[in-house]
Amino acid sequence: MLTTLKTAYTDTRAADLAWALGREPLPALAVLDLELNGAKLQLRLLGASHQVLLDEAAGTCSETVACMPGSSTPLPLGVAKRLGEWDYEFAARVETLSHGSFAGRAQELLALVADHPNGLAGTFPGSPHAFTAMLAQRGDGQVWWRTWHAYPQEGQLVVTRTRVGVRVPAPAGL
Repeated sequence: MLTTLKTAYTDTRAADLAWALGREPLPALAVLDLELNGAKLQLRLLGASHQVLLDEAAGTCSETVACMPGSSTPLPLGVAKRLGEWDYEFAARVETLSHGSFAGRAQELLALVADHPNGLAGTFPGSPHAFTAMLAQRGDGQVWWRTWHAYPQEGQLVVTRTRVGVRVPAPAGL
């Protein structure tokens, strides 16, 4: 699903993004509710930021990547945590692209997400390449989502990847 967000572009620098687990739902500009084989997933666009809420039999998870006043946790390159019955893995990277490459990558990502049944993307007024996009999947007892946060004025694209799944015990003897 592709939507135009009715707000000013507020998170204006990739470096301002922070990461948090366990936050309460924040006011959203666009929401996509998904049911993925028993897992309820809500993809939420928060300005140039995102929040994902996951709820299933094994528990709940809330991930937020946004400019959060007072947050002391900058966007990490990677996180691996145990959340109750689950293993949670998060990775982020910042791609810096030339103006032409950025425009092409933006169009490619928006087309991918807009046409996907588990995708949500929002573009911002004033810049055709300012967007936040999210895509979710489920398989083998795990839920995955990827996000893209575009900062055309910097030529930067923040890409995140998350996996949440039932903890797999270590093989005996290790």
